[in-house]
This record gives sequence, structure tokens and C-alpha cells, in this order.
Amino acid sequence: MRTHATYIKRCIEIAKKGLGTTAPNPMVGSIIVHNDEIIGEGYTSAYGGNHAEVNAINSVENKELLKDATLYVTLEPCSHFGKTPPCSDLIIKHQIANVVIGCIDDNPEVSGKGIAKLIAAGRHVTVGVLETECKRHHKRFFIFHNKKRPYIILKWAETADGFVAPLQKDEKKPVWITNKFSRQLVHKWRAEEQAILIGTNTVLEDNPSLTAREWTGKNPTRVVIDQELKLSKEHSVFNTDAETLVISDQNVDFKNPLAKQIATLLHSKAINSVIIEGGAKTLQTFIDENLWDEARVFTGPTTFKNGIKAPEFIGKLISEEKIIDDTLHIYVNN
Repeated sequence: MRTHATYIKRCIEIAKKGLGTTAPNPMVGSIIVHNDEIIGEGYTSAYGGNHAEVNAINSVENKELLKDATLYVTLEPCSHFGKTPPCSDLIIKHQIANVVIGCIDDNPEVSGKGIAKLIAAGRHVTVGVLETECKRHHKRFFIFHNKKRPYIILKWAETADGFVAPLQKDEKKPVWITNKFSRQLVHKWRAEEQAILIGTNTVLEDNPSLTAREWTGKNPTRVVIDQELKLSKEHSVFNTDAETLVISDQNVDFKNPLAKQIATLLHSKAINSVIIEGGAKTLQTFIDENLWDEARVFTGPTTFKNGIKAPEFIGKLISEEKIIDDTLHIYVNN
């Protein structure tokens, strides 16, 4: 017989299918089990659509089985009206006997209220199964609500001798350090997060478009630091492929710590994750203010001998992966 943990693990697996589409809602996974057999599965639809529990319930062919079933879900079912009705109400309506929850929702509109509603309706509720794993899965959502900022991912590529760019170059386009497979992976990441941020110098030097054009998925909101609004609208970051938010003297104070102000501004716009893909100066700004959660660092086989040094930081290495002749290291901020 399978355990609660086995089923919650499955919930986490299917929840990941919502990565890049559910934000700012959490990407929740839910399954329904009857007599140790999964009879329904669902994950959160794109923002504004059904929540995971709704999709799981809708997928059950014989609704009569629900009265003797157990619903598993990574995050506490909502209890309030948003863009959709409360999931806890639907669970009660279908008389689902048992509910197993990975972790409590920290959103003040929910936080324990969904559980209380289910218990008041006579449902048997179990909370905290694979809680650590579920909280890790919902890291963007929890950072957004608990720290009032987006989940911040630093990303850069450096040469084998530790440089991110040459001191000079002949053309206004990137000098590639990594191979095409690593670059495609970056486009996948862009499609998974809500925003991507760069500084003025990166726009001037590389003229990037910051889209996910080499991957299937949505383009992130582009965030460009342009203190004096001197960038031309002819630059690719201002094309119509995606929305662009400009950080300037008009919305932040450059005399005070910048990263915190940017994080607060993005939070106010309901952006719950951002990739910092700027140059060394922009990346170091977030590192120095200790405002980052994850760093994804590519090391290519090329050398520059001199150039702009890679950012300096301290993090915990959680994975190392070879991508042909590149190496990807992923760190988390302790």
C-alpha cells in the first residue's frame, strides 16, 4: 500500500507542469485516490484558470467515488474568492472524505482558513506531509508573500579564467562564452519566470531582446535599469515581443540601495520571480545587498586572459552539470 508521502510526491511532480504559466498564483499539484488507486489528477491552469483541486476533481469520471476518496494537494486549498471560487468549497460540495496537504498557505487570505473550513465541514485533514519538499517547490510563492519580493535568480556565464566579458569588442552584440545548448536552456528558464532584468550597459553593449525565442513558452517581462532614460526606443528590449518595465529616477532613488527598491517595485507589480541577467555591475548590486535566492553560473571552455571579472559571491553549491563542453553550477543563498 502506498503512503501519503508517495502521493504527495506525485502531486509535486505534476505541479511542475504549471511552471511559467500560473504566476503570480502558485503551481499546485493535486491527485485523488480511491482504494489505493489514483482516479484523478490536476495541476494549476494558467493564471486566471482552474486551480489544481478543481482540475483533479473534474478529471474523475465517476464522481460517486469521491465520497470515499482522499484528495492530496501540495498546498492548502484556498478558502476565498479570487479569479475562481474557493477550492475548499468544491471539496466540501463533493463530500470528499479525506484531504492530505503538503504545506499551509502563507497567503494571509488563506493561511489556515481553508483547513479550518474543511475540518468544520467534517472532513478528515492531514497537514505537513513532505512539508519541506512542498515548501521548496512553492519557493517563489512563499518568498513573494513572506519577504514581499520576487524569488531572485542570478544568472551569468564566465570563461574558464573567470571573466564575463572582454574589455572591448568590435560589434554591439554578445560575445558568446557558452555553447548553443546552454543558451537554449537559458531561454527555457526565461519562459519559466515572470521577469528578466538587465542594466543600461548590457543594452548598449549587446542590444539583447531578452525573449524566450529558442523555447516554447511566454516571454518574460523585461526590466531595464535606465537611470537617466537615455536608451533609445530602437533598442530590441523595447520591441513589441514583450512588456518592458524601465527602472529610472522616476520610480527609484539611485542614491539609496538599489536592489531592495527594485525588488519592492517588482513585488508591487505582482511579479513573483525574476532572473537577473545583467552585467557584472548589476549582478554584484544584488549580491552586495544579499538579495538573491539562487545563482546559475555557466563556465565555458574559452579564455579571455583579461576582461570584466565575474561577480564575487558566497553560496551553497546544490548541483553541477556538464552541457557538452560547458559546466553549469547552481548555488542557493543560505
